[in-house]
Amino acid sequence: MASILFRVLNFVWLKEFIELAYWKITRITNKKLSNAHYKEFYTRYFSLSEDFYDDKRILDIGCGPRGSLEWANTAKERIGIDPLAHQYLKMGAKDHRMTYVSGYLEKLPFADHYFDVICSFNSIDHVDDLMTCCNEIKRTLKEDGLFLLIVDVHSVPTVTEPQTIDWNFISHYFPEFEVVDEKRLERLVRYKIYGNVRAGKAIDGNPEVGVLTAKLKKRRA
Repeated sequence: MASILFRVLNFVWLKEFIELAYWKITRITNKKLSNAHYKEFYTRYFSLSEDFYDDKRILDIGCGPRGSLEWANTAKERIGIDPLAHQYLKMGAKDHRMTYVSGYLEKLPFADHYFDVICSFNSIDHVDDLMTCCNEIKRTLKEDGLFLLIVDVHSVPTVTEPQTIDWNFISHYFPEFEVVDEKRLERLVRYKIYGNVRAGKAIDGNPEVGVLTAKLKKRRA
């Protein structure tokens, strides 16, 4: 048992080491970690206006260090959760107009029915226990709340993306949610998920790779 635990912890350490190294290199290369591109995906892409977020609590899962929710000035709370959040604060995130929380999606440090909107953009395939994570989203999202999803579909796990995601992800993990909108898009360029979403090229057939986007609504009990 001890050896299994050691391997698991070592794997998590390696995954987080690679992800932190990516952001540090990106920061050096770009000189500044910009965030202006996020707003369109929280609003226009999912047919939501900016004032939709007035007085709402928003959670960004796997938020990264860019300040993904800085645009949401009228929100009641705008929180990003990420295992590396404490490291992001050292990289300049402490100056962002949002709250960073260090933690894992498998055990969200929030009360039941706390958030009006939960978002996972390019993050849910990075987790270690997918079913537990989806249950945590359901637990902390209010009735009639929205779950916004952008994720790569892929059948081969990697160190940083250990979860394989297929086109049936929504029906398998969120069958009780209302599907307000769902798009299945081609992956035209690898590692450019937002560019692929902007391109918006619908899939032809059932390829092993692509991008899945969805707006889901939590039904009332």
